[in-house]
Amino acid sequence: MTLPVALAGNDVIGQAKTGTGKTLGFGLPLLQRVVVSADVDAGRASADQLTDSPQALVVVPTRELCQQVTNDLLTAGKVRNVRVAAIYGGRAYEPQVEQLRKGVDVVVGTPGRLLDLAGQKKLNLKQVRALVLDEADEMLDLGFLPDVEKIMGMLPVKRQTMLFSATMPGAVIGLARRYMSQPTHIRASSPDDLGATVANTTQHVFRAHSMDKPELVSRILQAEGRSLAMIFCRTKRTAADVAEQLEKRGFASGAVHGDLGQGAREQALRAFRNGKVDVLVCTDVAARGIDVEGVTHVINYQTPEDEKTYLHRIGRTGRAGAYGTAITLVDWDDIPRWQLINKALDLPFNDPEETYSTSPHLFELLGIPAGTKGVLPRADRTRAGLDAEAVEDLGETGGRGNGASRGRRPAGGPQAAPADERPARTRAPRQRRRTRSGENTAEVAGATAASVTSLAPVAPAAPGVESAVEVSAPDATRPAPRRRRRTRSGSAAAPEATVLTETAPLAAPVEPAETAVAVEPAAEEAVRAPRRRTRKAAEPVEAAAVAVLAPVTPVEPAAEEAVKAPRRRTRKAAEPVLEVPAPATAPEAVVADEAVKTPRRRTRKAAEPAVEVPAPATAPEASSEEPVKAPRRRTRKAAVAEPDAS
Repeated sequence: MTLPVALAGNDVIGQAKTGTGKTLGFGLPLLQRVVVSADVDAGRASADQLTDSPQALVVVPTRELCQQVTNDLLTAGKVRNVRVAAIYGGRAYEPQVEQLRKGVDVVVGTPGRLLDLAGQKKLNLKQVRALVLDEADEMLDLGFLPDVEKIMGMLPVKRQTMLFSATMPGAVIGLARRYMSQPTHIRASSPDDLGATVANTTQHVFRAHSMDKPELVSRILQAEGRSLAMIFCRTKRTAADVAEQLEKRGFASGAVHGDLGQGAREQALRAFRNGKVDVLVCTDVAARGIDVEGVTHVINYQTPEDEKTYLHRIGRTGRAGAYGTAITLVDWDDIPRWQLINKALDLPFNDPEETYSTSPHLFELLGIPAGTKGVLPRADRTRAGLDAEAVEDLGETGGRGNGASRGRRPAGGPQAAPADERPARTRAPRQRRRTRSGENTAEVAGATAASVTSLAPVAPAAPGVESAVEVSAPDATRPAPRRRRRTRSGSAAAPEATVLTETAPLAAPVEPAETAVAVEPAAEEAVRAPRRRTRKAAEPVEAAAVAVLAPVTPVEPAAEEAVKAPRRRTRKAAEPVLEVPAPATAPEAVVADEAVKTPRRRTRKAAEPAVEVPAPATAPEASSEEPVKAPRRRTRKAAVAEPDAS
């Protein structure tokens, strides 16, 4: 009915049931109207009418349908040598662009990739003389309508427009007339098949529980006479889960849904056509236009959204005069939805019968052998499976390639090379030395150790008086070890030992309580091993070896400065040092005693003032000299004031 109208160049709206040959209804007029080299040779056209730009455009909603329509047109146009190109997403751009550059006569594509290539000036639509919208009700839906309008804006105003679909609501027809010129609406149906569905398809509707559906489907798939089967789900997650469960039960199953890459989708559909997989679990992307021979059962695992989806789903079976079985499993929550579909299609299944995997009427209606379980016997597992079909490398877009294509670098980086290929070192490795204020710590430590000289023997002293310890100088030829010291103040000077000088022997015995005692442990600290690094500030080491002094030996200012340790940074003011009067018999002993004192620790609280004790009248000269102060140490508690001497 459509061939004479379409060949005359008129606009056509074609509507017929699924499986009645709509693809060739618009495909044959397109192949006949394009100008090819065979027409020039036969004298039906002139050479100037030949062009490498597309002369006809077919827009389809899904990638699977695009590939199927392309194969059908290539088969039908093989004699005339018509060049047909499939333009759809999920594949690499380069092969499609190269094919367009060589020249095509008919382009079949999805809206997204067509707009993309047309925007890049790779696809020229100025020579298109015929436009076809396959599955027109889907193409003129709100989701596709903006893209379709953009594509129509790129086409010439004078053209032929044809719309074909199994379902054509009145609103879609009214919308389509805006883009058409006096269209002819052709609706084809058989006299004995006046219903919306195909009479050759037997329909069953069961009310099933969602937890029992996997077991129920497994037993339906073992029905007598079952060949290929398609299972439709509403969501992508459900489709993937059902395919996995069926595979565990022994069925050769594959999945087609939007979360899979284009290569995996084509692999599953190709394995289904070749018979390696006999169960295809898919979403509604495979509900329109897919034509596979030998599909005997269609199972609606979940209730479809509307009556149009239901018609397209069950239309995958009972095609071209063949017989098929359609089974719909309705959950309790989907009863209202199903009743709307049942009323729109005028079906006798308003209240589906409650059915479980063990229900006797299920086995009787579908011809399932008695005693069938939910696992396929090993003797019946004769299909090769999905893994037997190779995955074609399509150069998929969207980051589905290997790790390098997504920007990940291999371990070691791009500049990493094997150890045997690296060049050998041409210079000695850098020797790092830690210094303080620009001075090498090793040299400072060596100079400090060399400053300790040996002491002359001291004359025998009175009982109770200890003699000075003889300290040997280190070997000057041996280099000092490298020492690392960390300070908070940043000062680079290492603690220097006090230079000891020879002293004269005592003229007379002195009482032990009134004599300055030589401190040997402090002298040993000067030659000890280097200090370790700590987190807190290191305390200065006073290597003050004080020899036995003469009765009257004044304290030199230079020696007094040498005895002093560097002051530390404190958070609060330092406490005043308690002044202790020196005895009358040995005023210089007080000075020596103060020099040997350890530094006070740092405290967090304010220090209490120390009590000043007046000096005795017998030693007036002791108060004239200022006592030698030592740095305080850090403590966490406040220092306790010393008791009043008075």
